[in-house]
Amino acid sequence: MTTKTHSQTPSEPGLLARIRNVSPRRAMLYVVLFFVGGLFLLPLESAVMTSFKTVSGFAQTVPIAPPPPGQATLEGWMNAWTTLRATMLNSAMFVIPATLLIPVLGSLAAFGLTITDWRGQIGIYVLFIVGIFIPLQAVLVPLSLTWSIVDVQTQLATLGPVNVWDLPLAQEHHAQFIELAITHIAFGIPLSTLLFRSHYKDLSDEMLEAARLDGASMRTIYLRIVLPLSKPLFVVVMILAFTTIWNDLLFALVIVTSPQAEPVTVAFAGLAGGMVREFNVIMAAGFITALPTLIVYILFTRQFAEGFANTGV
Repeated sequence: MTTKTHSQTPSEPGLLARIRNVSPRRAMLYVVLFFVGGLFLLPLESAVMTSFKTVSGFAQTVPIAPPPPGQATLEGWMNAWTTLRATMLNSAMFVIPATLLIPVLGSLAAFGLTITDWRGQIGIYVLFIVGIFIPLQAVLVPLSLTWSIVDVQTQLATLGPVNVWDLPLAQEHHAQFIELAITHIAFGIPLSTLLFRSHYKDLSDEMLEAARLDGASMRTIYLRIVLPLSKPLFVVVMILAFTTIWNDLLFALVIVTSPQAEPVTVAFAGLAGGMVREFNVIMAAGFITALPTLIVYILFTRQFAEGFANTGV
């Protein structure tokens, strides 16, 4: 009895097989995409390299090149953090309250414009739509005059028998945080209302009518039915509001007059527009300024995508 021995050749690795099976046309597409992606990432890479160079190292090399030997340093990052640390807290003082209130007020407004029926509803909704398209530059002078007349700092100092600014941790420049928060809330509500109304228009009329027949009040319908179905959209609106308000510079330049109340965008603009420019500090400051919005998008990317997909907005 003879035994035949079959020589077994090792199977070709899957990755190599897939590479060899790629058509020339698709390979060219990959090359083009890689090249275009590199062009988009080139400014980011230049900013990262510059942030880790000394001033002399930046002068000796092109921006995209890594730091030369002996010219790598974290001094730019430390100086940027020292400059922006207090201003980031200032930004958080008005960004967080505005971010939380915009979706709440937008949801309530959309509920009143969609679920309930009352005379003049369309006219009010048109005003919300108009509010979205008002150029911010057109309201800067009225906005400045309004807050100079209202004078939140004086109003809170004479509010009742207690001077608010005598309370622990309260400081007079905090009044400008209130002004910034109210301003951003006012300009954030129209878009928030539009998004929530678009979502509420798709809710089942039969479900809402059944709740009414069971004796549910409008408050109960909102809290027990509409609000739970709106949670994905709340995440979307909060992310949009946070990034928009955190990155705002225009309103901050108009409203903030005290250096102690400067938000991070104003401080960063001061660094970038100074007479003496330390580019390593400027690049590091840019990354630090953008870090909160980057963290928000990284942490809530899935919820952000699901919010758009599930609500049909």
